[in-house]
Amino acid sequence: MTAHPVTLHVCVNCRAADDDETSRAGARLHAALVDRLEGRSDVCVSGVDCLSVCKRPVTVAFAAPDRWTYVAADAADPDEVIVAAERYAASEDGRVPWRERPPLLKSGLVARIPPQSETCR
Repeated sequence: MTAHPVTLHVCVNCRAADDDETSRAGARLHAALVDRLEGRSDVCVSGVDCLSVCKRPVTVAFAAPDRWTYVAADAADPDEVIVAAERYAASEDGRVPWRERPPLLKSGLVARIPPQSETCR
């Protein structure tokens, strides 16, 4: 696993079609992930206001220092999100091989962003 914990950003403002202002799918997913990951040091859950993928809620992002960042949409199942975070953490540089990706990192993938440590040449 990575020396640094994986940061799992969850858009808490994402809302499903049947959500109202008091209960949003993103906030529910965030709460479920915080509950399931309590006591673990390998994944840190961070609620964020918006990841700008509003047409495909719920959006999550997987990030860690010196690793590629993955942004994925249509995250509904907290267990699938945790599997994706674990596979991301187990990868050497954040790039999860296609065969090892759960559906969230296949059909839900919005972007894969190079590590910030990459410099312009």
